[in-house]
This record gives sequence, C-alpha cells and structure tokens, in this order.
Amino acid sequence: MATKLKLLGAFFALAGLGFLAAGIFAFTQVQAGSKSLQDFSAAQNVTLSYDENGVLTDRGTVEGAQAIMDLLQDDWGYAVKSAEMDPNDPLVNTGSEYMYQMALVAYHTLNGSTEVTLTEDVEYNGETFKAGTYDVPTDGKYWADFDRMHPLEGPARAQVWTATAHALIAELGVGSVTASTLTMGYGVSGLLGGLGLIFLVTGGVMFWMTAGSTKPEAKDASTITKVDAPANA
Repeated sequence: MATKLKLLGAFFALAGLGFLAAGIFAFTQVQAGSKSLQDFSAAQNVTLSYDENGVLTDRGTVEGAQAIMDLLQDDWGYAVKSAEMDPNDPLVNTGSEYMYQMALVAYHTLNGSTEVTLTEDVEYNGETFKAGTYDVPTDGKYWADFDRMHPLEGPARAQVWTATAHALIAELGVGSVTASTLTMGYGVSGLLGGLGLIFLVTGGVMFWMTAGSTKPEAKDASTITKVDAPANA
C-alpha cells in the first residue's frame, strides 16, 4: 500500500508541475496581450476627462458625464467597475473605460440633430412637408428606429448615424471585449497555477510521508514462536 501511495504522490507532483507550467505560460500570453492593448490605446491617445476632485466630466461638466453613465448603466445594463475608472490613468484601456467611451459617442449621437433640406413639397402618410430646411432632432433614435421612407427621417438617419459613429462604436466594442477577455485570461492562468500548486504540494506530501514506509519491517524476535520437532524425528 505504501508503494502505491508513493507512486500516486509522484503522479500528483508531476501533474502539479504540468498545471503550474500551463498557468505560467497562460500568464505570459495574457501579459503580452495586455501590453499590446495598452500600446494600441496609447497610440490612439484617447483619454477621459476628470475634474480636480477626480470626478468624471464630459465637455467640462459632471452632469454631462453622469448622463452618459446613466445611458451606459441604466439603458445598456453594463456594470461599470469603479476600479477600472482611474482618474490617475485617464487613458482608455480597460473594459469599463472602453464601454464608457462607446456610450459617450452614442449619447452625443442620440441627442444631436441635423438639417435636412427639401427642394420641393413632399407628401407622406397624409402629411405635407413644404420645401425648405428643417432641423431634425435625433430624439434618442438608434439607426433602426428611423423611418427610412420618411422625407425628413430618411435623410437624417444617414446624417446622424454616420459611418464614423458606427466605426467608433464598433472599434470601442472590440476594445471592451478584448479587455474583458484579457481579464478572464488572468483568472484562468491563476486557476491553473493554483491547481498546479495544490497538486504539487499534495503529491510531495504523499511522497514524503510514504518514503520511509516502503522497506520491509524486521520481525521482532519476541514474537517468533518456537515449534518443537516431532518425537520420532
């Protein structure tokens, strides 16, 4: 039994080394990805704005930033991690910062307006729109919310939700997913490393406890029973 336990301990120790090596490898790969994302963010130089008290602002006002945060948290249901919103590191390079910047682009797009000019009178659904220039508010409409057949909403949709707005939101979304994936990668590498240590320690203890139990035990002379030879021998 001692020999079997010793072999099992050796197996656990080897498995622990394997898990530990996998955890270290995963950690180095995640670190490389984090550095790449950091360098990409630094190259773009997109930063958030904070006041002297470290409170997030937008266009100079705390209220503007709070409106964007309300869109992000209440309307989109995103759980912002306060630790990722660091006024001492305003560079957009964490999942929460990417999502906030995405909400910033969307907020100003949703609450803007554009001018649409009609060169002639147009009738639509029983309503007549005279020729002239109209200021068309976005009124919180996303791309799919516009009536593309409407004489005002149709042209306004493309002027409000421009290719630039779509591209910025798409790029920021990729950044958010990448940052979140890297965070999960750190967790996975830590889990692998922890399992490796547990297996390694368990195997080492089992091997050490059974190391001195594999030798055959010497028989005590006091326990040997003398058997008399037969009388006719």
